Amino acid sequence: MRHIAIEPMSAAAFAPFGDLIDTSKAAEKLINQGHCERFHDRAQMEFAGGRAGLSLFQAKPRELPYQLDLVERHPEGSQAFIPMSEHGFLVIVAPDQDGKPGQPRAFETEAGQAINFHRGTWHGVLTPLHAPGLFAVVDRIGPGENLEEHLFGTPYLVVRA
Repeated sequence: MRHIAIEPMSAAAFAPFGDLIDTSKAAEKLINQGHCERFHDRAQMEFAGGRAGLSLFQAKPRELPYQLDLVERHPEGSQAFIPMSEHGFLVIVAPDQDGKPGQPRAFETEAGQAINFHRGTWHGVLTPLHAPGLFAVVDRIGPGENLEEHLFGTPYLVVRA
């Protein structure tokens, strides 16, 4: 089995696949009479032939090492995952190579970080490492097929570095 070492999450490392959504950069403005900082426009949401929808996902926590045998992508829209707990989660992505996923990479977010997959990005399924595994998800709602899946002939084992 092939191994993938988990990398620390950073905006630069994740940029080819999507947006890291966090408060690491300064807030753009103060609102609510100075009681709230607005960290404005942190993700490039893109939807073709549909609209943005907000859903809640309840995923069962997974354990490391984690066997990766499936990735998916959404050709018609981006997809943002916003954890509703204080825990980070595992994020797996792969570059596109002629319509198929290339070498996967794994990242682990920190508490307070969310992510947005760019439209058409190969990625693993939602993979919380702690309960409750509750996420707000912003993605495309609309007609047509917006899911492609790929099963790896030889799975990968995702491990801590």
